[in-house]
Amino acid sequence: MGRSTEMGDRPRQWRRLTAIVAAVVAAVVVVALLPAWWCGRDASAWYTGDPARVHGLAAELVAFEADDDRQRADGSGHELTGMWGLLAHQMTALGLAQVCLAHPEWRNQLAPVATRAAAKSLRPELREVFTTAWHEDGAAVPESSHGHAYLSYPALALGMARLVDPAFPPDLAATHDALIATLERRLLAAPTALLETYPGEAYPTDVAAVAGAIAVHGRATGTDHAAALAHWARQVRAIQIDPGTGLVVQRMGIDGHAHDAPRASGTGLAAYFAGFADRSVARQLATALFGQERDIAGFAAIHEYGHGYDGSGDMDSGPVVLGISVSATAFAFAPARVFGNRDLFTGLFRTTDLFGLPVSSGSRVRFANGGVIGNALLLAFLTSGPEVAK
Repeated sequence: MGRSTEMGDRPRQWRRLTAIVAAVVAAVVVVALLPAWWCGRDASAWYTGDPARVHGLAAELVAFEADDDRQRADGSGHELTGMWGLLAHQMTALGLAQVCLAHPEWRNQLAPVATRAAAKSLRPELREVFTTAWHEDGAAVPESSHGHAYLSYPALALGMARLVDPAFPPDLAATHDALIATLERRLLAAPTALLETYPGEAYPTDVAAVAGAIAVHGRATGTDHAAALAHWARQVRAIQIDPGTGLVVQRMGIDGHAHDAPRASGTGLAAYFAGFADRSVARQLATALFGQERDIAGFAAIHEYGHGYDGSGDMDSGPVVLGISVSATAFAFAPARVFGNRDLFTGLFRTTDLFGLPVSSGSRVRFANGGVIGNALLLAFLTSGPEVAK
């Protein structure tokens, strides 16, 4: 009798055990999936260019530029100086101009701010580190044989603002024309299509910005720059891309010899800049960048160094943690959106949401951990799209 009762209890015990296991599995699945779902809930809206979110982040950068204007007017200055200030104003100009291209109905509101931000990127104090390194101000010596590739950053910002602002000032247009003429002359004279940013150091990323600036000038003015852009594209493929990884070499000599490893941060930003100049080059760089994706439970990030290379990163990559580059992860948004890699975009957004802490305040949207530079960069990369890349 006892044995029969024991045998009768076993099915109930197995059912109870099965129910417990199922509950544990369900709990594990929920714990694994819930953070990815929560952090990715706005990814689709950003990917499709939801007007409320785009306008909210644009408004945050408009407020930054207005605050910068006020602080400079009362003599208190602004905390963003040097290269950080240059990047903040440049990326704000690019982002606002891209928003104008996607939403022409906002042009009257945003285009003048894009122009002001682009003009600020020309301030001499923002390129002081380069002037000191070269012992000359590249913007003041257009006849110089030195590369001064960093001038592509304000030149590209000016071009995008000029493209969308019908009231772009004539004196600023003349400055823009002179910058492009100088950069184009230097690019055509360089057999490798590499221009130095610092003495002895050329960055393919900065030269991609040179090509982007030249291309946008052509769109804004109707000038034919085909020869310079074709020369650049040939040399990117022949010299600047590492054949083993498909990534661009981070730093090179103008003779084409590598001074650094092929890296994702340079490739990601180069893919964004190349999108203004040559869509096929941009796609080639984007494909290599996508191969650097690392995914953990739906959270995507970009590994900095190509296979067979390693390092600790630098200012360009941002912090490198377990091989993951903060900068490359952000840079990848633009090519992911331009070339329709929605899954990667979503994974990247989950990671950005987790660490960037997006917050809304009235009609404005910002990423609390990014600061002004982070928000300016994200505005540019999150709004890059088919209407920008050519």
